[in-house]
Amino acid sequence: MAVTAVGLVVAFGYLLYLGWSMISRSEYLAMRGLGVGIVLLTVVGAWATWAILRNGVELQRISAAAAEEGIELDVSGLDQRPSGRLEHAAADELFDRVSAEYQAAPDDWRTNYRLARAYDHAGDRTRAREVMRAAIDLREAEASTAQDPR
Repeated sequence: MAVTAVGLVVAFGYLLYLGWSMISRSEYLAMRGLGVGIVLLTVVGAWATWAILRNGVELQRISAAAAEEGIELDVSGLDQRPSGRLEHAAADELFDRVSAEYQAAPDDWRTNYRLARAYDHAGDRTRAREVMRAAIDLREAEASTAQDPR
């Protein structure tokens, strides 16, 4: 991971240097425009990389907290495909059970986390990400109020 991080920093640095060189040293408008494009795409790429890493770290934290509290979904008794994914009927059953828990306490990060995992097991990655984002926000809000009780 460290080698990859260093490689990304070097690549982003080189692209910024290349873009800036094209902007500052070229007398052709097309080359300057290309330089601006390279700089902008590099900035967007660096931002996207940072956002992905930040989300990964947040997901690791909330997953560790869920494991510590013992609220991970137990899918060991459910029917699974040879690939390890849950069978459709088993995923639906799991989702229905976890969704009922969520309906009872929608403002708890734990039920949001479990619902996100159920969405993931059901194969709905988009909703899983949305609900996991809500779970992370709720957990951060809970942690901040626990640290600063006014």
